[in-house]
Amino acid sequence: MKIVLRSLLAAAMVVGFSAAASAAGLISIIVNDPANPYWLTEGNVAKAEAEKLGYTANVAAHKGDTNTESNLIDTAITNKSVAIILDPANADGSVGAVKKAIAANIPVFLVNAEINQEGLAKGQLVSNNAQGAALGAQQWVQAVGEKGKYVELLGAPSDNNAATRSNGYATVLSQYPDLEKAASQVANWDRTQGHDKMQSMLQANPDIIAVISGNDEMALGAVAALKEAGKLAGIKVGGFDGSPDAVAAIKSGELQYTVLRRWPSSRRRPCSRRTRSSRQAPPAPPAKSSSSIAFSSPRTMWTSTPHPSCCRNRPAQGVSLRTLPASSTASRQQRLLL
Repeated sequence: MKIVLRSLLAAAMVVGFSAAASAAGLISIIVNDPANPYWLTEGNVAKAEAEKLGYTANVAAHKGDTNTESNLIDTAITNKSVAIILDPANADGSVGAVKKAIAANIPVFLVNAEINQEGLAKGQLVSNNAQGAALGAQQWVQAVGEKGKYVELLGAPSDNNAATRSNGYATVLSQYPDLEKAASQVANWDRTQGHDKMQSMLQANPDIIAVISGNDEMALGAVAALKEAGKLAGIKVGGFDGSPDAVAAIKSGELQYTVLRRWPSSRRRPCSRRTRSSRQAPPAPPAKSSSSIAFSSPRTMWTSTPHPSCCRNRPAQGVSLRTLPASSTASRQQRLLL
């Protein structure tokens, strides 16, 4: 994520600003909800990078509300921001807010989520959620097996990432006719809603064997509900986003896996190049390293590294399959990076 946001800010300078000329210039950063660790990190990293480049910066949150988002855009205009970095509240509903900023001659750079109109934002950078979901679903099947009932927790319908991830799961799970989706409910990326929706689905479907979730927060809510019901030992849960709480849950055996979206600068290649290889993985990084996320067995590692300059909806830059040495401490864990 740091590489992406650094690229966004560099792009802002390319389209009309320089660190020297805009030392007092303000970049307004608008994220979704900092209660979610993903969005908290998004805002913190963007602010730090802006300040490193010589800008001043502030971070605000719309919490998925388009009216709040519109008001924050108004504030950015009033404050004479030189650029806006926006994680949009709604694929359709945020279009007007972006147009308002552009009408005030303020370039807008979108991160993480899309709007449903091209040609407005200076940059619209999203990771390959479809590929990440497909890789996560493959790991989910390895953990769960090829037969049984399961339920799905969905993100906010206003965010295109929710449907993209769900469809990515379906591309894999539809290949297993004995896996039956017993129910699905929208939990809006939220842990509390994930908990409550999991309780509801569990009551209606007590014979499920697994849960697949659109993000870690909903997955962790499901884990809490299953623990309360005494069912966690028999029901496996998978997440998406690579949050610290998800890593902790994986280490404790409560969560099966998570998917971390990442643009490692050391592995940049042209977007059109796709590779698949098998080789020994390097030694596992220390537990505190932010470069990877720990997973449950089997001992494999998928890595997907899309280049930050890729246009949206283009395929990821490459995928490699690595087998960890049996003697490694990490041989009982899996690392999945996207």
